[in-house]
Amino acid sequence: MTKGTDVHAADSHEMIRVHGARVNNLKDVSVEIPKRRLTVFTGVSGSGKSSLVFGTIAAESQRLINETYSAFVQGFMPTLARPEVDVLDGLTTAIIVDQQRLGADPRSTVGTATDANAMLRILFSRLAAPHLGPPSAYAFNVASVQASGAIKVDKGARRAEKVTFSRTGGMCPRCEGRGAVTDIDLTQLYDDSKSLREGALTIPGYSVDGWYGRIYTGCGFFDPDKPIAKFTKRELHDLLHREPTKIKVEGINLTYEGLIPKIQKSFLAKDVDSLQPHVRAFVERAVTFTVCPECAGTRLSEGARTSKIDGVSIADACAMQITDLAEWVRGLDDPSVAPLLTALGHSLDSFVEIGLGYLSLDRPSGTLSGGEAQRVKMIRHLGSSLTDVTYVFDEPTTGLHPHDIQRMNGLLLRLRDKGNTVLVVEHKPETIAIADHVVDLGPGAGTGGGAVCFEGTVEGLRASDTVTGRHLDDRASLKKSVREATGALEIRGADANNLRGVDVDIPLGVLVAVTGVAGSGKSSLVHGSVPEGEGVVSVDQGAIRGSRRSNPATYTGLLDPIRKAFAKANGVKPALFSANSEGACPTCNGVGVVYTDLAMMAGVATTCEECEGRRFQASVLEYRLGGRDISEVLAMPVSEAEAFFAEGEARLLAAHRILTRLSDVGLGYLTLGQPLTTLSGGERQRLKLATHMGEKGGVYVLDEPTAGLHLADVEQLLGLLDRLVDSGKSVIVVEHHQAVMAHADWIIDLGPGAGHDGGRIVFEGTPAELVADGSTLTGQHLAEYVGA
Repeated sequence: MTKGTDVHAADSHEMIRVHGARVNNLKDVSVEIPKRRLTVFTGVSGSGKSSLVFGTIAAESQRLINETYSAFVQGFMPTLARPEVDVLDGLTTAIIVDQQRLGADPRSTVGTATDANAMLRILFSRLAAPHLGPPSAYAFNVASVQASGAIKVDKGARRAEKVTFSRTGGMCPRCEGRGAVTDIDLTQLYDDSKSLREGALTIPGYSVDGWYGRIYTGCGFFDPDKPIAKFTKRELHDLLHREPTKIKVEGINLTYEGLIPKIQKSFLAKDVDSLQPHVRAFVERAVTFTVCPECAGTRLSEGARTSKIDGVSIADACAMQITDLAEWVRGLDDPSVAPLLTALGHSLDSFVEIGLGYLSLDRPSGTLSGGEAQRVKMIRHLGSSLTDVTYVFDEPTTGLHPHDIQRMNGLLLRLRDKGNTVLVVEHKPETIAIADHVVDLGPGAGTGGGAVCFEGTVEGLRASDTVTGRHLDDRASLKKSVREATGALEIRGADANNLRGVDVDIPLGVLVAVTGVAGSGKSSLVHGSVPEGEGVVSVDQGAIRGSRRSNPATYTGLLDPIRKAFAKANGVKPALFSANSEGACPTCNGVGVVYTDLAMMAGVATTCEECEGRRFQASVLEYRLGGRDISEVLAMPVSEAEAFFAEGEARLLAAHRILTRLSDVGLGYLTLGQPLTTLSGGERQRLKLATHMGEKGGVYVLDEPTAGLHLADVEQLLGLLDRLVDSGKSVIVVEHHQAVMAHADWIIDLGPGAGHDGGRIVFEGTPAELVADGSTLTGQHLAEYVGA
């Protein structure tokens, strides 16, 4: 090498180069992203940001890492197809921190999802009195067991020695670490006036002709022709509670088990919301969940509950708000565990720093919102020693108050300063402002997007004439006049979660914004106290229940009038125009792809060769309406379909009405046949809103409808909310976006802090009064936003 001017070959890879990306709607996109910098990807919803960041860069990085494992290990991993891209150079290991909810396993908590619980258990196993044993003695996921047996000992002559083995676990034996016990209503399991052969069992899937029916009628433990009401005690015990027993039915070796343990294993071990609708209905009908009377919901055995440090048990520690727990840990002083106390303190401080100090470690992870789940995942990475890693974030500011966004920005910059590449998909101007590099995609959504409109600095973006550049400095102004309320919804003594006996009158007939920092009690007030019932339509960001066969057309009821119109125009029956019914392609059963299970290796999905992904039989595609076949109609974006069904031969008012509502909520770019499983949280909420807009509800409750919306789309949403209010509806919005606050007629601000520092109403009034008041965090940020 020559004097200091030459760069070492190993240091020349300073860019992640993407050339010719064609994933989803990307149109041969080529970008160069600097490493060890913070790059923000902007653009309207559906412009291709996620396709570029998650579908191309992160997907290929993960695929290449997965390929380094043995075939055996790969069999347990998700398959990732190679993204459609010509060149991908300079990739580093990608860690995706997305907004997928954490698993809703009943034994998963905030503490088990991070390292905090494991460190607490070690702490208690060292310092707590009376001493119980190893850390597992404080774990509600570990059962206590005892076993005995013989082992061969070779001491000159071989002889067997009897040994006993025991493991002390912290699991409550009554509820098995779930914190709740189930009470099963036997009248919902069987009709005791009938015999088994007459179909006494009323459990889904237990029909007389099915396998379970045949096992219970052929097991030989009771007479299948005798009504259950006449069973002896012994027979009833065998039917309901018998331990697993080997039996032979029709020459086949099987295991027989009583109904109750069978139901507990097959239905109750899963999250109720993940069950099929008919099974979920059965569980809700037949099972009542009550707090475990033995452990009082702490999930722990008596030993673990009574072993304490300074009068505090591990159950008490996990129930504390994390800010208080961090304080308690700092007060402990024992040289034997000093490094552990330091590490635990750091971990708990990370929660506080990231704005989750209001949680407790025993909070079930399935109850966290998407934004909270993403921030819990971040905690794992903040303390990581890894550098030169690519961190990929999906709208990390979702669900954050402007006050918390500043902290989040600091954390993103900390990850970058450790020497990592940070890629962020984001809409909020406060986060775009801290970027080292910006990639703006667009110009539109769906087929109108997928191109790079701008690449460069934030100043360059501001000066550019792209949609994001033009709207970057948009600031909503306070309304000159606000609407007058037509009535009030009275809430008295609300005390759900952290609310402190809140009394509030929510005005009706106007647009009300409920604001406050994350964890201040907004959702508890709105969802816990606004009565679900006559005239109240609640629209949240929860998952839409549906398989990969479900799409916007099936979900909104749009497909019904379309099928009938096709059937009428062609003189055939409507079932032919459903990919889930008679018209389905026989090769892929109407899914459009064929799933091949490769046993040890992970399965592969390939486009069906017969229908080429169209999902219908070739004969069905010969029938047309307005010159288009059914697969072409399902491939249309909403905006195009709206024009198509408005006039001519295809004029269809019922379909046009639904499509207009989809356009109104900003989903004009979605295709009618796009699987629901591919929609983001914000898109799901807006799809639900479009569906509910046709209902007769008088009060609409929306949970952060701006999530995932580009600055330009927020205006459209505000117009929609105005139209709802002007048509005589009452709209209550839980929201952090300052543009929505400024646009509201009335603001209810909760706080002043989060967790037990919140739960009180700190302001009620108009946005102008909030800005003039200036005493609350929300007021200060809104004043700054409107330039007051």
